[in-house]
Amino acid sequence: MLLLVVPLLLFLLITWQVLADGPLLDLDARLSEALVRPDRASELLSDLGNVEVAVPVLALALAVTAWRLRARGVDRWWLPPAAGAAAMLLVPVLVAPLKAWTDRPGTPAVPPATGYFPSGHTATAVVAYGAATLLLLRLLGSPAVRRGLIALCALLILGASSGGGRGGNQGPVAGGACWGRGAVLLAGVVLVSRSSRRTSAGTPSRRSGPS
Repeated sequence: MLLLVVPLLLFLLITWQVLADGPLLDLDARLSEALVRPDRASELLSDLGNVEVAVPVLALALAVTAWRLRARGVDRWWLPPAAGAAAMLLVPVLVAPLKAWTDRPGTPAVPPATGYFPSGHTATAVVAYGAATLLLLRLLGSPAVRRGLIALCALLILGASSGGGRGGNQGPVAGGACWGRGAVLLAGVVLVSRSSRRTSAGTPSRRSGPS
């Protein structure tokens, strides 16, 4: 339950601060002023959250997971990949209405407009790379490889988030809402994936035995 409650509360808190123009936004503005440095590096890092980059990575992880789970004889092998795909599909469904509702302007480093909260790039990175990692972890036996995969996932998400922050597309505090919402979707992937289980392959079934 904490997997859902904690990130959901974080998301609701920051969204409320954005709508109410609360004190967290003053901190966000001060940090943005100190951190915003639009350059080629920030653009490249921000691109990690592009749909064209993140979604193919997730699609590959979905395909590998489905293939391996089915080969292992896992009951409802299709459920974890389906949960990962559903989480990704929910990102634009949730982001677009929130952008219109909050109507938040960007920093001086970006063109004058509204709809800069929440960041679609950060949300896409969190869900795509996070779901891919969660799905692949259950296939890996080596602790070292598992730790390496988690570290790579963290670097990709931090890269996309920091790139958006340096480019002025989002503030660091407001960006936390994207992490919170993404964590809620990833918690759903975890909970759904737990309902799949390995069958008793190699043991006699009820219908086997002498006739």
